[in-house]
Amino acid sequence: MPANAPSDKEQQAPGQERLAGPRIVAGVDGSPSSMSALRWAIRQAALTGAAVDAVTAWEYPAEAGGYGWAPTGAEGSFDFQADAEKILADAISSAIDPGSAVEVRSLVAEGLPAQVLLDASGGADLLVVGSRGHGGFAGALLGSVSQHCVHHAHCPVVVIRGQEQT
Repeated sequence: MPANAPSDKEQQAPGQERLAGPRIVAGVDGSPSSMSALRWAIRQAALTGAAVDAVTAWEYPAEAGGYGWAPTGAEGSFDFQADAEKILADAISSAIDPGSAVEVRSLVAEGLPAQVLLDASGGADLLVVGSRGHGGFAGALLGSVSQHCVHHAHCPVVVIRGQEQT
């Protein structure tokens, strides 16, 4: 390896240690399409022997000159990270079967959802995201996060459209 080439450790997302074996990253935000994506990723992992990294992002609401949204009366008391951790834990527990041998790890990171997913996809074999598709033609377009991931991910991307039929 050349002296100036980055090591595997340097190319990874913060908090992600490179583990041996195949890895699937699934983006989770609690929406029905993200739940479908997580379930799909778990089924794919069972077929391929991969582990699943379930990833969610959170960020503080934008407040520019008094504009923007923030929970009323909760300034300083609302814990955005804890809320994201609970959403992710609930999603994982409802998506995985109790007897499943698939390892599902959770990662909650502060940042823009698309960038957090791109960072997490470094070294992954597959990135799986849902798509809300709330563009001009509802149901016909990819959501902005899924579209950004399709164009910039470090690995192949699967986009799960809508809610799965059970």
